[in-house]
Amino acid sequence: MIRLGGPVWADPSDVEGWVAAHKKAGYTACYCPLDGSASDDAVQDLVKAAAAADLMIAEVGAWSNPLASDEATRLAALERCKQQLDVADRVGARCCVNIAGSRGSKWDGPDPRDMTDESFDLIVETVRDIIDSVKPTRAYYTLETMPWMYPHTVDSYERLMRAIDRPQFAVHLDPVNMICSPSIYFNNGAMIRESVQRLGPWIKSCHAKDIVLQPNLTTHLDEARPGTGGLDYRAFLESLDALVGDVPLMLEHLTTAQDYDLAAGYIRSVAHACGVPLRGEA
Repeated sequence: MIRLGGPVWADPSDVEGWVAAHKKAGYTACYCPLDGSASDDAVQDLVKAAAAADLMIAEVGAWSNPLASDEATRLAALERCKQQLDVADRVGARCCVNIAGSRGSKWDGPDPRDMTDESFDLIVETVRDIIDSVKPTRAYYTLETMPWMYPHTVDSYERLMRAIDRPQFAVHLDPVNMICSPSIYFNNGAMIRESVQRLGPWIKSCHAKDIVLQPNLTTHLDEARPGTGGLDYRAFLESLDALVGDVPLMLEHLTTAQDYDLAAGYIRSVAHACGVPLRGEA
């Protein structure tokens, strides 16, 4: 079953208030508000409160650039990834998520070197190092799909999984980030269904966004609020619903609580229309 989640405007140090904010939003999945510096007491307070509220801790973000060309930046990012994977394991999160990283000046790309065999091999080496150093037993390290770095397609994700060859490496699916051409945009439902069918057993969390193909040359694709673009949410929800177990679907990148309410409302309306149950929904 799908668990809808998203950010909330609440102080995570007030665990009861933080949980109440998720309940008010109707969320049954959450982003982890703790980082690698969290004390054991803080971890236990969060875990107990989330469990009592049937709130799945979906993701711990490790947003950084472990492929940075600058060595100090790369090493700091690598340490952050390890710390965040550790806290993900401590709280029992579904996954720790990052992007692969970029060898260019911008941490999330694009750079022509990022789509080379050399960078692929660097990603494999880096992810192995992160997982082997932390040795997680519950959480998985995942790479968010991106349009201009690995993994950017189902094929590239499967290739990475084979190459990394670690049981605690899994999949984070963001279909909007995989739409990088008009042909994929107009057929994104088929792309989503294939992605979930092939990667489904390893999908630990998903991001919920939307995308708009603009009518000006050359190709312009803009991220948008769910319900205001062309993403085939029926295909997305039906595909996730077919998976075994609960799967978190996490809203992101919006700026106001009202935007999140509108996005959640749209996803709930599509789920209702196509008969897909959401955890916690009447």
